[in-house]
Amino acid sequence: MSTEGGTRAILAALAANLGIAVTKFIAFLLSGSSSMLAESVHSLADSGNQGLLLLGGKKAKQEATPEHPFGFGRERYVYAFIVSIVLFSIGGLFALYEAYHKYHESRLHGGAITSWQWLPVAVLVAAIVMEGFSFRTAIQESNHSRGKRSWKEFIRSAKAPELPVILLEDFAALVGLVSALIGVSLTLITGSGVWDAFGTGAIGLLLVSVAIVLAIEMKSLLIGESANPAARRRIEEALASPDGIERVIHAKTMHLGPEELLVAAKLAVAPGSDAAAIADAINQAEAAARATEPDMTLVMYLEPDIDLGPAAAASAPAAAPSSTSGEQ
Repeated sequence: MSTEGGTRAILAALAANLGIAVTKFIAFLLSGSSSMLAESVHSLADSGNQGLLLLGGKKAKQEATPEHPFGFGRERYVYAFIVSIVLFSIGGLFALYEAYHKYHESRLHGGAITSWQWLPVAVLVAAIVMEGFSFRTAIQESNHSRGKRSWKEFIRSAKAPELPVILLEDFAALVGLVSALIGVSLTLITGSGVWDAFGTGAIGLLLVSVAIVLAIEMKSLLIGESANPAARRRIEEALASPDGIERVIHAKTMHLGPEELLVAAKLAVAPGSDAAAIADAINQAEAAARATEPDMTLVMYLEPDIDLGPAAAASAPAAAPSSTSGEQ
């Protein structure tokens, strides 16, 4: 569901941004508005970003190889991180540079919009409508997997990068369009290009802020995040459910991709159990864990051990605590 929803949101954003970018650039050429140029580059950058997200999704589907035995699921995180860099550099820094240039030009020459004066306003209003459609699509697709989480929690905890990226991009685009509309309108009313420069600067600061948030979240996913607490609890309860398993001594999880999870666990079995009984219990535990996460691919490594209890862990050598079967 998250992959399909993310793809629909990406395609909606790509279609909107390509149309908006062309329209904005034509408006810039006719009017000379700095805000329109910044918004043109912003839309072009967003279009490229959506292309990167689609490319990352395609590469993530490659089969595992001996060199990459866990597959390529993290390609989606890599390309989403590249998106944050593109948004920061091409979108944000360019807008800030253009704002600085426009401000000094307006101080020297006024910088008023003298030709096709109301064309930028018409273009920005149309762009707000198209961007609003894209944002609405991203919200609808996100609601399928967001559940009861707030939007902040959803962006912070989502394992599939596409929807949070599109949501933040579309939000930044809408706020940037409103900033550009205010700057252009005030420039037309007052005859001073300073307002156009301020609108451009607001767009730049917004894009830089969103890019930083995206970079932080994607960096965390690239390093490797565990399953969410509810999923970890379900998996551990399932692992301990077969009759031959006494308890889960410890378990660790890590996302290999948005829909792929590595599970490593040490399971306590009864002393004196024969190999066949242990193997059967391990197989039951694995099947039970997989059943709790039907939408996920679980890559599982389960180790049976004798539970020696906390006393064994306390008496283990300090230099190698992980070597004792009593590890908690």
